[in-house]
Amino acid sequence: MAAAQVQKKNFAVQGKIEPFFTGGKVQLSADGRHLFCTCGSKVQVLDVQTGKVQTSVQQDDDDLSCFALSPDDKHLVTAHRSLLLRQWDWTDSPPSCTRTWRAIHISPISYMTFDTTSTLLATGGTDSTIKVWHVIQQYCTHNLKGCQGVLSVVAFHPDITKAQVYGAASDYKIHVWDLNTSKCIALLDKHYSTVTSLQFTQDGKTLLAAGRDNIVTMWDVTKFQVLKTIPVFESLESLVLLPEHQDFPELCVKKEDGLHFVTAGSKGVLKVWSSQKSRCVFSHKRPSAETGENQSKPDQSYLLTQTLMNTQTDTIATVTYDHNILFYKLQDFSLTKQFVGYNDEVLDIKFLGEDDSHIAVATNSEQVRVFNLATMDCQILYGHTDIVLSLSVFKKGQMFASSSKDNTIRLWRFDATSGKVHCVGMGTGHTHAVSAVACARLKPVFVASVSVDTTLKLWAVPPQAELSAVEHTPIQLQATATERAHEKDINSIAVSPNDKLLATGSQDRTIKLWRAQDLHVLGTLRGHKRGIWCVDFSPMDQVVASSSADGTIKIWSLADFTCLKTFEGHDCSVMKVIFLSRGAQLLSSGSDGLIKLWTIKNNECVQTFDQHEDKIWALVANSTETSVVSGAADSNIIMWKDVTEEEEQEEKAKTEELILKEQELSNLIHEGRFLKAIGLAITLEQPYRVLTIVTDILKKPEGKSQLEKTLKKLREDQIDAVLKFVVQWNTNSRNCHQAQAVLSIILKHFPPDQLAQFPSIKTAIEGLVPYTERHFQRLNRLLQQSMFVEYTWQQMRMATEQGSTEPDQSLQTDEDINMEDTSNGGVAFSSDPTEQKPDVSAEQINTDKGITRTEPTKQVQELAASDSSSEESLSESDLSPDTDAPVMIVDVKLEPGTEDTTEQSSDTKSVGQSTGKKSSSQEDSSEEDWDAVLAAMRKSDANKTKGPAKGKPSAKQGQKNKTCPVKTADYSNKKRRKSSSR
Repeated sequence: MAAAQVQKKNFAVQGKIEPFFTGGKVQLSADGRHLFCTCGSKVQVLDVQTGKVQTSVQQDDDDLSCFALSPDDKHLVTAHRSLLLRQWDWTDSPPSCTRTWRAIHISPISYMTFDTTSTLLATGGTDSTIKVWHVIQQYCTHNLKGCQGVLSVVAFHPDITKAQVYGAASDYKIHVWDLNTSKCIALLDKHYSTVTSLQFTQDGKTLLAAGRDNIVTMWDVTKFQVLKTIPVFESLESLVLLPEHQDFPELCVKKEDGLHFVTAGSKGVLKVWSSQKSRCVFSHKRPSAETGENQSKPDQSYLLTQTLMNTQTDTIATVTYDHNILFYKLQDFSLTKQFVGYNDEVLDIKFLGEDDSHIAVATNSEQVRVFNLATMDCQILYGHTDIVLSLSVFKKGQMFASSSKDNTIRLWRFDATSGKVHCVGMGTGHTHAVSAVACARLKPVFVASVSVDTTLKLWAVPPQAELSAVEHTPIQLQATATERAHEKDINSIAVSPNDKLLATGSQDRTIKLWRAQDLHVLGTLRGHKRGIWCVDFSPMDQVVASSSADGTIKIWSLADFTCLKTFEGHDCSVMKVIFLSRGAQLLSSGSDGLIKLWTIKNNECVQTFDQHEDKIWALVANSTETSVVSGAADSNIIMWKDVTEEEEQEEKAKTEELILKEQELSNLIHEGRFLKAIGLAITLEQPYRVLTIVTDILKKPEGKSQLEKTLKKLREDQIDAVLKFVVQWNTNSRNCHQAQAVLSIILKHFPPDQLAQFPSIKTAIEGLVPYTERHFQRLNRLLQQSMFVEYTWQQMRMATEQGSTEPDQSLQTDEDINMEDTSNGGVAFSSDPTEQKPDVSAEQINTDKGITRTEPTKQVQELAASDSSSEESLSESDLSPDTDAPVMIVDVKLEPGTEDTTEQSSDTKSVGQSTGKKSSSQEDSSEEDWDAVLAAMRKSDANKTKGPAKGKPSAKQGQKNKTCPVKTADYSNKKRRKSSSR
């Protein structure tokens, strides 16, 4: 394969050639700088100087029927199929609809026009009526009836004092209405076909009417009488008047000869007529005349549908049947600009010129179109008589060949100095459409063509000197070799870089290699399951690439004719494939509108581009491979630019900048400059770093106040960003305390009206509320658990102390009892359980109606405020203050006593001291600690059940332990009394 090459990774859209005119009305602005065209359901505003669409006026889901621009260029009114009229301010970006109203017509509007004052608007509908609207005061002034059929043209009398409206419909008659009386005052009946144009002279006394009946009628509108009927010998679509009292020597027009007018119609030629002489004084040549074609041949594609004139720029423009707009100088009718409004289906594209400044485009038309990429000016090449299918360019880009369905190929010469292209050669010999053509890649010595007739032909190219001398009539090319190449239609042909081999791909699913010298077949490549659409030679290696309708791309070896690689990725037919990066990559296009970039080494699809909406027939790269042009059946031509190096440089610059900012952020945090650190972290969009800074601030002694001062200094946009971060932090229980602290500060220092102006406040609230409620519920459960722990401990301590104050424990003094009580939580109890009172330092214990309530100690409050992950808790109904106190069942094992009462007292005190320490600290509430406490209690209670007598016999050895459920203090005391009585 090819040597290592910097491979391409991405292409960006550099420009587009889109359709801007699909038929209908075209209008020039008063200054001649803008061209208004109908394109589907929108009005495209074209900049005449650059040829680019400046803006689009459209209403979604409402088809456009017609439009009108006022003479002062201020009002643009569009009529829609929904019978709505919309007024636009087209100078806005994007254009804004200033008013919408419903038309009184009962069917769509077919024609619209303004009067000379830009105040009144006349709409002619397909319902045979004309409505007049006052645009300024916004109401309908007149409803004019009398016509029969669809209105074809409507016009106001130029003299506003006349207050007259002229209209012609399918009844071939011109009706005249007086706006003062709303009545039809005249009926001009002289035409025998549809009237297409009405033009008034400058003084407003004469009316010229043109129609499809091959005549122009002149009327005296003061008396409504026919002045003259001029035969023009063609069906007319448009008529314009030349400026009066002005000479046009190039057009054979003299001011003393009277009125002159220009007609355009079915012959596709502009003609200048003298009304005084009733004859044509000048006839413009059709652009196809340079090819030597017979101009008398009637062809609908040459039909001129409209003619526009602008006296400020001395320009006359014509609109052709195939949606081309041509601009001429008014003085001599010399062509200045050509715009292609609609390319239809783009079939092939090639670069022209040494610096690839132009592109030649073959569309679903018999003309070849050459675009200047700098100005978007288009040159239309006439010559073929049927659709052009393929293009191929010689090495230097000064000559190219085209093939067509008219069974011919043509050679075209491109003049780099003038940018003009003309036909210099033509080859005939194929019996069916010539589907593809390929030029020699080293020197312009031969052209190869393949046809639907399954033949391959080789054509000799005449010397350059002979071709340069051609002016009008092209040279006839001679075929040097002809071979029957395939069994079915041949779709593609390619020439090797050294001009020694040819490759053809056919619908018979095979690729054949040919020797270019004598068309000797060298080998056949088989492997595709469906027809071959494209073949291409590698510029570096001895391989050939092919794309097929089976959705695959294959790489074939020229040495042994074997398939080396297969690329699968397209879901449908692959229409085109070309080599890139010195043969290291492939670029392919499919019928699904996708372009894919492949790396041959690893069979990897690097990138997929989705800009087209239909089959991509054309795909070509310039000589430096920095630009790619694609054309599809959606009539769009897209210029792609290689942005691999630019993206790498941008990525490198971003990485360096990020490293510098990260280092600066670390320095700010280390120096304690938290305000700038937070601002920089917000700029870098790093919520975790902001969280780290907030955590560091809160760890300081005066952290909350310092955090409050820091947040108050942030800008509103930074606060808005912090709110977004808070939403993220609040989703994790580990960070909820920092999030709630920041949120509390923001809510305290920013009023609700100001917070409502934040862009992200709505989403922030929606994200904060559910998680905040969850955190609150978790902390509430933790608080309840801590209160239950304190309550349980107090109950256990009371039970223990009541058992130690039995009368039979006579050996235990009051002082010992007081000491024991003091060690158990700092609460001293009297000998009478009913008269127990807490000490001043002890927690308040209330026993009201059998319910014991305790206030959490400081340690318990700290425990409730901590972030606990424990999810175990009692139900809220068990901890409700309106229910009875929970009953704890403790199984106490009774063990035989082997020690005296002195040991029992000491054991009791030790247990009380240890448990008192446990209650005061509340450091751990795990099950292991509670097991230790319960074990100590069982041991103490077991010792107490032995009795107070020192010499009393103990239980028998080996006696089994018995469990005593301790439910309440009274129950425990009764058990102890029974034990002591025994």
